[in-house]
Amino acid sequence: MKRIQALDILRGITIAGMLLVNNPGSWSYIYAPLRHAEWNGLTPTDLVFPFFMFIMGISTYISLRKYDFAYSHATARKILRRTAVIFLVGVAVGWFSRFCNYWHHANPDLGFWGCLWEASWTFDRMRILGVLQRLALCYGVVSILAITVKHRYFPYIMATLLLGYAVLLLGFDGYVYDGSVNILGRVDAAILTPAHMYKDHSIEPEGLLSTLPSIAHVMLGFCVGRMMLQCREDVSAQAPGPDYGRLMLNLFIVGTILLFAGFLLSYGLPINKKIWSPTFVLVTCGFASSALALLIWVIDVRGWKRWSVFFESFGVNPLFMYIMGSVLAILLGAVRLPWGDATMSIHNILYKECLAPVFGQVGGSLAYALLFDVLVWCIGYPLYKRKIYIKI
Repeated sequence: MKRIQALDILRGITIAGMLLVNNPGSWSYIYAPLRHAEWNGLTPTDLVFPFFMFIMGISTYISLRKYDFAYSHATARKILRRTAVIFLVGVAVGWFSRFCNYWHHANPDLGFWGCLWEASWTFDRMRILGVLQRLALCYGVVSILAITVKHRYFPYIMATLLLGYAVLLLGFDGYVYDGSVNILGRVDAAILTPAHMYKDHSIEPEGLLSTLPSIAHVMLGFCVGRMMLQCREDVSAQAPGPDYGRLMLNLFIVGTILLFAGFLLSYGLPINKKIWSPTFVLVTCGFASSALALLIWVIDVRGWKRWSVFFESFGVNPLFMYIMGSVLAILLGAVRLPWGDATMSIHNILYKECLAPVFGQVGGSLAYALLFDVLVWCIGYPLYKRKIYIKI
């Protein structure tokens, strides 16, 4: 069966987008479309992470299909091992970021070893959850369900998760932007403790309860992946050569239904990324399904591929590129070089001394983010050319 190249491109676009919005020159100067919604609402930036989770659901179906979705101890161990590795890598990246930050702010009177200890031992105040941790948990749960539960029950599980979560939000102040009142913030504070949470009105955007609709999000992608492959098989059996018409139509139908349902329900359940509201799941999955259909027409049908090489380099090694980009961003902010009468981080040299004077504060901030994506691509492109795929 011919590979759907558009899936790699969409995955690459989301990874490049995640790195772009996470690495501006300055958080004080960002174009509005590259900001997350403050609370309720949706911006283009709010689409990149859920797009990747939707694609991860599709990829999970494709990868587990070779095992015929049959449970075995070996398959379960592979799933649990990968879940643990992704989760721990996320924790390690968070620790490395804090290490670099504390190293530069440690009391020099402590000496080298004292500074090293102070910078290293930050586990008592280190954030436990995050983007990679959420990906790990959702991948693990959905994959285990995929090999233990009949797939015809998936829509019922998704509906139960989303409806139950909606009742939780409406009944226990889930839409209040105050973690001391919001049920999500209260649960996270009780279990994780505030010292291990993201500092945003005491609400952890990748918190425990909001992982439930995220699982439904990946399951929805899984179901779309099942529909896509079944459609491809039906088409292949009826006609020689690829025919993507039915596949694109089904994806557009799914996207339209999800978008319509999400925006309609948003009058009672506002779209909100930080709490991963049920309508956020529906709307972002609807956009992702429609975007995938459009890319299939552009890339796999029309063959307009030249523009996509940049994104395909991100898409074939998505988690590696994201992790590598995260580590590179930390290093650019941590490594200091002599500059004038003092030392400055590479990040500040590039943004404050090189880009901002030319493009202005906002334009320089965007230029830095674009330059950062190019730097990451320069590392990933040789892997893509040599067909080196790093599995995480």
